[in-house]
Amino acid sequence: MPNKLLLSLCSTLVVTSGMAHAAEPMAITVSRLSMETALKAAQKAIQTCRTKGIQVGVTVVDRSGQPQVMLRDVLAPDLTVRVSALKAYTAVSFNAPTSALKAQAQSSLAHVPGLLFSAGAVPIAAGGTLYGAIGVSGAPSGDTDEECAKAGAAAIESDLDMQ
Repeated sequence: MPNKLLLSLCSTLVVTSGMAHAAEPMAITVSRLSMETALKAAQKAIQTCRTKGIQVGVTVVDRSGQPQVMLRDVLAPDLTVRVSALKAYTAVSFNAPTSALKAQAQSSLAHVPGLLFSAGAVPIAAGGTLYGAIGVSGAPSGDTDEECAKAGAAAIESDLDMQ
């Protein structure tokens, strides 16, 4: 009889613990930008810099830091695209504008390949969801790069909020 009681108790524990975990989802849904939305952000960043007389490279990355759209204006050097991608990757990795990462730039993180702690990139987020980031390179200052990146992000964030 004690063995049956022990077996019954163990069975109850297994079933009960399984029920506690059943409330958690077995898969998650990740929101991503469509290619058209990412392109709209990149084009707005380029247009904004053009109004300042500057030709730049722009990269929009998804939430995992993978490039989704890369554009280079006609006279922007090839290097601008590579630098904009590094800035965008850094912004999405820290979910912060790269201009706000001065402390990280002075830490050992500054030596991690693929990170660039230079102003010019901002996260793309709406409704509490991080969608990715946009990075700009080619302006005389990182602050101007970041102004153009902010314009690109703003061009789509209000639409994302309405979704």
